[in-house]
Amino acid sequence: MPDRALQTQTINLRASADQKTLIDRAAKRLGKSRTEFVLDTMREASENVLLDQRLFGVEASTFDAFNAALDAPPEPNNGLRRTMRTLAPWDK
Repeated sequence: MPDRALQTQTINLRASADQKTLIDRAAKRLGKSRTEFVLDTMREASENVLLDQRLFGVEASTFDAFNAALDAPPEPNNGLRRTMRTLAPWDK
């Protein structure tokens, strides 16, 4: 069986000078080539798009219970009390 890692396809892209400069700076910061950076970033973004589109099928009663849990107010607890007493970073 052939080594799939060696089988490559060409992807052609057009970018403005500013976009290319930005990509090159980010790639350099991560110690990657432009190609490595673009492919890694595009793969990650593609996976996220596809993962966000996943459909989970459940019984109506399970879905109703899930919605009820989301809509219910949180039960008071020490962690919640501490969070509510803590100032937001922008309020400090």
